[in-house]
Amino acid sequence: MATGFAGFPPETLKFLRQLKRNNNREWFLANKDTYEKKVKAPMMDLVIALGGAMQNFAPELIVDPKRALFRIYRDTRFSKDKRPYKTHISALFAPRGVPKLSGASLYFHIEPAEVIVAGGVYGPDSATLRVLRQHVAAHWEDLLAITNRKDFKKLFGSIEGDQLKRPPLGFPPDHAAIDLLRHKQFYVSAKEKPSLAGGTRLFPWILTQFAAMMPLIRFLNAPLISKKL
Repeated sequence: MATGFAGFPPETLKFLRQLKRNNNREWFLANKDTYEKKVKAPMMDLVIALGGAMQNFAPELIVDPKRALFRIYRDTRFSKDKRPYKTHISALFAPRGVPKLSGASLYFHIEPAEVIVAGGVYGPDSATLRVLRQHVAAHWEDLLAITNRKDFKKLFGSIEGDQLKRPPLGFPPDHAAIDLLRHKQFYVSAKEKPSLAGGTRLFPWILTQFAAMMPLIRFLNAPLISKKL
């Protein structure tokens, strides 16, 4: 198994920039060989390398590249935006025992403008969100112990995500963690310049962010895995 990643070739970001300007099936098919060799193949190598290294600090996450790697094809069935292709490449490492997009996961993507890593729960359904809020309400001090650490705050700041303007139904407005309970999403993220993608610093940078996110990931997944949502 790979133990490192040398970086994406220059053609990767060039392809994604051109795809943004030519987001149509004809252009993509004419340049599909470049996509397969210069975008998808190195992305697969990176996912495999990350999966191997993550066994040291996140063995509960699924690292199979076939499950982690997102397709470049957009689902346009319910979208007004009918452009057929994403202009970034991305992967998500989800926890075992929870549906892929329900649990707290680690995510990263590469695009021409930036490199992004994120960790947490981004789009929970109503049942999942209710369980998460109940967990936060009962264990908010444990959550703050994670997010208030100096190293955590230096890397990520605070928990991100959309919030309700008012306290959620069923939770007292004077709860000590009401600001957290108003969240509809629970995640943190970090960004770097796109030039990072082309060198050897990308791999250790992603691993550093992922390792720092894992206490939050485990906190959020604890009630979801136990309830098997």
